[in-house]
Amino acid sequence: MSGQKKKNFQIEAFKHRVMVDPKYAEKTWKILEHAIQEIYNHNASGLSFEELYRNAYNMVLHKFGEKLYSGLVTTMTSHLSDISKSIEAAQGELFLEELNRKWLDHNKALQMIRDILMYMDRTFIPSTHKTPVHELGLNLWRDVVIHSCKTQIRLQDTLLELVHRERNGEVINRGLMRSIIKMLMDLGSSVYQDDFEQHFLEVSANFYGLESQQYIESCDCGDYLKKAERRLNEEMERVSHYLDARSLEKITNVVEKEMIENHMHRLVHMENSGLVNMLVNDKYDDLGRKYNLFRRVANGGLLIVRDVMTSYIRDTGKQLVTDPERLKDPVDFVQRLLDLKDKYDKIISLAFNNDKTFQNALNSSFEYFINLNARSPEFISLFVDDKLRKGLKGVSEEDVEVVLDKVMMLFRYLQEKDVFEKYYKQHLAKRLLAGKTVSDDAERSLIVKLKTECGYQFTSKLEGMFTDMKTSQDTMQGFHESLGAELGDSPSLTVQVLTTGSWPTQPSATCNLPAEILGVCEKFRSYYLGTHTGRRLSWQTNMGTADLKAIFGKGQKHELNVSTYQMCVLMLFNNADRLSYKEIEQATEIPASDLKRCLQSLACARVKSVLRKEPIGRDIAEDDAFSVNDKFSSKLYKVRISTVAAQRESEPENQETRQRVEEDRKPQIEAAIVRIMKSRRVLDHNNIVAEVIKQLQSRFLPNPVVIKKRIESLIEREFLERDKNDRKLYRYLA
Repeated sequence: MSGQKKKNFQIEAFKHRVMVDPKYAEKTWKILEHAIQEIYNHNASGLSFEELYRNAYNMVLHKFGEKLYSGLVTTMTSHLSDISKSIEAAQGELFLEELNRKWLDHNKALQMIRDILMYMDRTFIPSTHKTPVHELGLNLWRDVVIHSCKTQIRLQDTLLELVHRERNGEVINRGLMRSIIKMLMDLGSSVYQDDFEQHFLEVSANFYGLESQQYIESCDCGDYLKKAERRLNEEMERVSHYLDARSLEKITNVVEKEMIENHMHRLVHMENSGLVNMLVNDKYDDLGRKYNLFRRVANGGLLIVRDVMTSYIRDTGKQLVTDPERLKDPVDFVQRLLDLKDKYDKIISLAFNNDKTFQNALNSSFEYFINLNARSPEFISLFVDDKLRKGLKGVSEEDVEVVLDKVMMLFRYLQEKDVFEKYYKQHLAKRLLAGKTVSDDAERSLIVKLKTECGYQFTSKLEGMFTDMKTSQDTMQGFHESLGAELGDSPSLTVQVLTTGSWPTQPSATCNLPAEILGVCEKFRSYYLGTHTGRRLSWQTNMGTADLKAIFGKGQKHELNVSTYQMCVLMLFNNADRLSYKEIEQATEIPASDLKRCLQSLACARVKSVLRKEPIGRDIAEDDAFSVNDKFSSKLYKVRISTVAAQRESEPENQETRQRVEEDRKPQIEAAIVRIMKSRRVLDHNNIVAEVIKQLQSRFLPNPVVIKKRIESLIEREFLERDKNDRKLYRYLA
């Protein structure tokens, strides 16, 4: 075998051409055309799809793809023309049903035709850049059926009519609508938009424009908003049921523009039902609805609501803080501020979704009007004083904290925090010395809050006051242990020794103490100065209290808890039955304002008074006369005689306090100037003023005129100097 010679084989082409039947293409197409018609006529069950596929395959293979494609176009166009006529012939409500049925038939037929012509779809069509079979079927349906002159407008009108009927409360066939709208979307987004959506939006704008005009003329604001909200929800629901999801934003924009944006100002300012009416009457649902609807308006919907609310709150607050009647009762004044804040906090929480911009607007409004009244710091301190004396008695710790937090919230709005500190220190001192505070824990809690807010410097003296109270207890214990035997039957004395720097500076008001008291006071002075070197004592009689044993007519015995001033007045009646105001004033030398307040509480009390005043009246005059009220009686053995609370300062007292505050501010302003200049070395006048205000605004707002005066003072004392060339420039002198 191996010896045999290898042979080479060669394959040659056919010597004779294979002849294809000239009528092959025509015959094959006729078979396929008949099959397509049978498919459209619902007679596809008798067809052999395998054979039809092979025929179509062979036509493409033998280069008859063009004939196959053009034949398909002609056949489908012809059939769709017949379908179009049957749809046009449908009457009334049957029109959409016929259209939908024919569309579903066409889709099924198209699927079968595409399966038969799959080979052409995969090879011939891509190579010749023709439209694929399925897409071709959709395009022909669009052009021949949907865009026929009789169907196009009719379809658009029918769909819009159904939407209109549904808006007017009729029930429509949503399933049919969904199918027709889906057909338009399947034919391409441009078909859906051009043949339906564009006209739908125009018609909707007209519809809601007219409806909103009718509503605005006949409804109040609350009802109008309900109707607008309902319409908006209906359109959202409509989109979810049978429109393209991309129509949602467009149709809601139409409703928002026509029903809300075009009427915003009127809705906000509507008489007797607009925003102000809703705020006044706490209409949380209506306010929430207004907030949610106006929030949808892009160009400043909420801004209008916020501005009107801010303006109203400012006007209301301004009215409150400048009303002379309200200023008569500081506690009620502050309570009304807190109630106003609670009211709007609740509105912002429940109706405005805790919107930070509304919260900021509320805060700025409160800061604006609280500082319109120069006495706000004093009144807030008086409110605290009232609460910590009696207002919080029997209240749980949590509720105490709530009240203190509310006070701190008002405190934050104050621009003159140092004025509050001045009054708070005075009121705290009186509470501590009289032992009238409801709870030491509550007192300390407020001091901790103030410390957190303003720093250690703000509260160091307040904490020093508590320290003095504790030290005084130890001092008194030592006094009684040392001199107990010597005191004998002397009145028992309890002394609070106060450090001058920590407590409110009070001018030592002269007051003539009864002789019995003076003796024991002198013994304490000797003891204290003997145990402490380098100290001085001055008695603050205006801050003390006393317990007196008294016997009235019919031998009624009582123990009266009174102030030191009241004690001095009452002890005079041991030696006299009747005294005039002038005689009492000369004997005690108590300052007039304090004496009047003291006599008022003794002789003008609502319950039975210890003294009788002639003539009877609520106010003390210089020609009044006083005598012991023999008919005084009480169920209690121990009777506390309250001093008429120093509610608010009189105008001269207020001016005096202001003067002291202004004096206290001077060193703080100077210290700030020196700190700034030490770090910057050279600075112009305007920048110094701006920096000083920035540094001190947490305590008070310095007046630029005062800053200028302090700069002049520092220049005189050679801490600073003016630049020789530029008078507005200052240099720091080391």
